[in-house]
Amino acid sequence: MGLKRPRSLAQSDNELLKEVQKHVRLNLQLWGTTKEAGERLASLYSVETQHLEELITRTLTLGESNSALMLAARGTGKSSLVNTVLKRLEESGTLTEGMVVRLSGLLQTDDRQALKEITCQLKLENATADKVFGSFAENLAFLLESLRCGSKETSKPVIFILDEFDLFCHHHNQTLLYNLFDVAQSAQAPICVLGLTCRLDVIELLEKRVKSRFSHRQIHLFPPDKFDPYYLDTFKQLLELSASFPFKEFSRKWNLNVARLVEDNNVIKVLKRLHNTTKDIRALKTLLLLCVCQLSDEQPQLNGQMFVHAQSLFVSEAKINMLQGLSVLQLCLVVAMKHLTTIYEGEPFNFEMVFHEYLKFCQRRSSMQSFERPVVFKAFDQLKCLELVRPVDNTRGIQREYQLVQLMMTPAQVTEALRHLSGIPTDVQQWAGSSFA
Repeated sequence: MGLKRPRSLAQSDNELLKEVQKHVRLNLQLWGTTKEAGERLASLYSVETQHLEELITRTLTLGESNSALMLAARGTGKSSLVNTVLKRLEESGTLTEGMVVRLSGLLQTDDRQALKEITCQLKLENATADKVFGSFAENLAFLLESLRCGSKETSKPVIFILDEFDLFCHHHNQTLLYNLFDVAQSAQAPICVLGLTCRLDVIELLEKRVKSRFSHRQIHLFPPDKFDPYYLDTFKQLLELSASFPFKEFSRKWNLNVARLVEDNNVIKVLKRLHNTTKDIRALKTLLLLCVCQLSDEQPQLNGQMFVHAQSLFVSEAKINMLQGLSVLQLCLVVAMKHLTTIYEGEPFNFEMVFHEYLKFCQRRSSMQSFERPVVFKAFDQLKCLELVRPVDNTRGIQREYQLVQLMMTPAQVTEALRHLSGIPTDVQQWAGSSFA
């Protein structure tokens, strides 16, 4: 008879596991926004960082107005890099001479909201409290006058950071962008307008009058394409436990295990496949999160098999996963459509043809319960709502029973998915695997 583990020890292991998962998940969530990540990005994009720092410094110290766009893929670290530059200027005392206004195209969905946010961040609420603005134009005129009053020597520099810049281009008449760029070009007040976006064609979204006032200065962030050492270093930084982790001995063992993972053939194979598919760090974070979720009391350390299993979950087709939640009747309709796709070589079909195939199957299999036509049509309609079935065209005036549709899965995908589903009647599985309808 084996000895039981002391309850206190089991509780301690459970708390340790929860602390590890919490710490790593927090690291995955905040990576790219912390100070350490920002410094790493600044060293990685040293030339771009220096360019951006000089641009903002000239506005703060020399009163020089500028405008620029920073373009990079999502998850690259545009915002983190800008925050790092501003932090450096703040530590050097340069930023104290100016003000920073942050806007987001996701939050300020129109120019009126953006104007209100600018007024709030510039602390001009008291100046506008006694004024009654009849229109947006009057409010904007007052704000612009506040920016333009004085001169380069007397006005306080303002740094405008426009996150999701492409969304501001969809505002009505692009009034805000036009006036900000106009102030920057006319050099009436020292301002720097910096737009952050992931769209490379954002210049084409600007109206002609706005484009003519933009400096056309662009800063591109292209992440290194090398798997080793850049991608592997990022992988280790995402998983390693920091010095603030309370269990020091376990932290040391964990970090040693992470260092060994980059030498595991299974892990390298999974990471290389992901790297060849996409360079987006967010995809790597999702994969690692799937691995961390597999930690348990029996297996408190990551291993190669966890990465293999996480990869199978990561690359699984969403539509194949949907089949797991379908009823037996809906699965029968999917199989019927699979056979119709094979018979007619990918040509579209309608509900009447699917229902006919389903009735033929029920007549051959006496063990299969046959449902009435309205019930079958309801199940078919639900498949359309799940987008497993898609109408070929939007022809109006045709009854839904005769509307042409297509199955959004290949016959091979249907066969493979049903082979791994549990709880399916044997008749349905045999019908799915058969080469005849």
